Amino acid sequence: MTRTYEQLIPRAEREKLELALEMGQGYVLDLSDRTFNDFFHERLGIDPETEGRLFNGRGTSKAKRLRSFIERAPASLIAKLLRELWNYRSSIATRATTPADQVLEASYFITVGRFEGVSQDIDSSVIESFEPSETLDELVASIRRDLDAKKPHAALDRLHTYCMKRFASLVRKHGGGEWRVALPTARTCRRIAKTEPAHNSVLPSSTRSRLACSRSNLPKSVMMLTRTLPVQPKVNRPDIPMIGPSRRHRSGRVTLPSPRVV
Repeated sequence: MTRTYEQLIPRAEREKLELALEMGQGYVLDLSDRTFNDFFHERLGIDPETEGRLFNGRGTSKAKRLRSFIERAPASLIAKLLRELWNYRSSIATRATTPADQVLEASYFITVGRFEGVSQDIDSSVIESFEPSETLDELVASIRRDLDAKKPHAALDRLHTYCMKRFASLVRKHGGGEWRVALPTARTCRRIAKTEPAHNSVLPSSTRSRLACSRSNLPKSVMMLTRTLPVQPKVNRPDIPMIGPSRRHRSGRVTLPSPRVV
């Protein structure tokens, strides 16, 4: 279950954080509604208007939206935001730093350190439905549930399916048509890899890439996504004469002659 803002930051630190950011009356420093949104967009690349789930948990004031963001955003983003807010605070300061400001700063960055030290959070917001599909929506919801529950291993197989669907969608988007490729299992790759010295020279380059991945013990989902490309079919063009004989390199690789354009 997601921890609340009050649970994430102890009371003493929370009071100093809100004092530093002048959140007492629902404000955040001197930011207006527009500049508050601009700040998130320019510093973090996040649009509060479209990422409402991160901001709308507590109310509409800027202070409440900030508290909601701290509750719901990944720890790394919270730490970056707090550092950016402090830098902005320093840029608009109109008086010299006092001992009280130094105490405030020390407490503020202890809070920042709490979020920078959290490494187990997983940002599931990047898993999204990229095209209308009930099946895809169910897949995304399932992956997010597992990731939010801190069970990445349970989501791994479905994440592999999601990545392949996303890749196929990008291929279609750029005019590549339907993309399907039969992928060998990791076990098959390992079995074939044992005979590689005798057969590697005659295997397609895409298969050799898969064998290399198998030997380096990469996860199956990463191996299939990043190292597998459709093998181009051989085209018999008797109308295009070939120049010169084929050549076998010292490594065993065969180079076919180039077609002559007529």
